[in-house]
Amino acid sequence: MAGQFETRVALVTGAASGIGRATALAFAHEGASVVVSDVAREGGLETVRLIESTGSNAIFLPCDVSNAEQVEALISDTITTYGRLDCAVNNAGIEGTQVPTADYPLEVWNKVISINLTGAWLCMKYEIAQMLKQGGGAIVNMASILGLTGFATAGAYVAAKHGLVGATKTAALEYSSKGIRINAVCPGFIETPMLMERSSIGQNPQMHKYISSLHPIGRMGKPEEVAALVLWLCSDAASFLTGAAYPVDGAYTAL
Repeated sequence: MAGQFETRVALVTGAASGIGRATALAFAHEGASVVVSDVAREGGLETVRLIESTGSNAIFLPCDVSNAEQVEALISDTITTYGRLDCAVNNAGIEGTQVPTADYPLEVWNKVISINLTGAWLCMKYEIAQMLKQGGGAIVNMASILGLTGFATAGAYVAAKHGLVGATKTAALEYSSKGIRINAVCPGFIETPMLMERSSIGQNPQMHKYISSLHPIGRMGKPEEVAALVLWLCSDAASFLTGAAYPVDGAYTAL
């Protein structure tokens, strides 16, 4: 399929559903060969099936991003299959739990930080190493509006996403002269399975209405709306953009 990413290879972690799946499909639509990665094997394989049904090329590579050996293998297997890595979207993440700071379980804190922050950092570590070998590339880290502001009862998630914004800016400073652009995307509340099926928002119409009202645009976002920004940041049109965090939030952070 011809498109702006024809001949390029894109890796998307957390691509079994939600924003990750929408991003993988969007890359494929624009001609990229896509590496779909997730710990959820069935969902990841379904994303590959959806891509292949359009005539595009994709493979599934399982990976727990909090495990350095698995992340290193993910990048290695990507290169073995496709020979290069042009675009990487570090999207894998979990929500954690919602309790005040003094009551937050240590084991949950550690798990959220290990996946949402350390996991994205590990992905960058190995992605950058490969991109240095081939002379450049583009990386997008999936942060959040909660990487730009606070949110009561979500301490671990907020801390991880703030940290990811900082790690993004630091890496961008380090590698911008090497042809590697690194940005963060900060979605508002997006109607994903993680939000709608595994939280009180999707199960409580009043909560859904309230959360929607926090966005001045009057609704929550769609995964495809986030994917569109990710692709643009990875495209040649964004060649002068690096080291920034871009809200896609219906003006949530403008309040």
